[in-house]
Amino acid sequence: MKLIDTHSHLYLEAFDADRPELVRLARESGIEALLLPNVDLSTISRMHALCDRYPGFAYPMMGLHPTSVDRHYAGALRMTELFLGRRKYCAIGEIGIDLYWDKSYLKEQKIVFEEQLRWSIALDLPVAIHTREAFPEVLDSLHKIGAEKLKGVFHSFSGGEEELRDVLKLPHFKIGVSGVVTFKRAKLAEILPLAGIGDIVLETDAPYLSPAPYRGKRNEPVYIWKTAEKIAEIYHLTIEETVGITRENAVALFEMAGERV
Repeated sequence: MKLIDTHSHLYLEAFDADRPELVRLARESGIEALLLPNVDLSTISRMHALCDRYPGFAYPMMGLHPTSVDRHYAGALRMTELFLGRRKYCAIGEIGIDLYWDKSYLKEQKIVFEEQLRWSIALDLPVAIHTREAFPEVLDSLHKIGAEKLKGVFHSFSGGEEELRDVLKLPHFKIGVSGVVTFKRAKLAEILPLAGIGDIVLETDAPYLSPAPYRGKRNEPVYIWKTAEKIAEIYHLTIEETVGITRENAVALFEMAGERV
């Protein structure tokens, strides 16, 4: 089995002590690739270093995360864009709108999000979208820029039935399923059958959102197998079928080092 984790932050400091071991275990378990979304200017060098150490396994995205948007957004956005001409990226990400922590920069977040959506169209790259308590705002921006021209994934989807139906109406978007689907109180497992297995890609969001029974601990690459097992259960598939289909979904959507794998 070859599994693709479409959203991991394995370059963060949380993994500095044992990163090589985690990569080894991931590969031995059957994980074929990790897609790495950027956060902001402070994380770019770390992300690139991980990709350079593990070519053909770790693939970078480039973007400015909404929680890193402040009054200095214009300069940060310009500097982020400069990197797009320096190497290949598999997506524009992690981008979006987040109103959970701070609503004071909504206007700026929308400007930054929409500009990065334009990059994705110009470069024909998918987007990895982060949305927290801002689904209507994100949807509004997608339609404003041109939903039919955009492609990507709603990272770690945790919305309700209405939001899921709205995503499914978008012609070129997938649903990123993380360990949230294993949480006992989460309703995601109940509504996910509204989507087909062809609409789903798997992710960890490591070091965040560890699936049960690891909830509350640092998320690690190999924990994605618990998410895959839950998806197999929901869709009444074997784990082999689940991994195979979600891998095909990821390959069809993302560019791996400028080439489809």
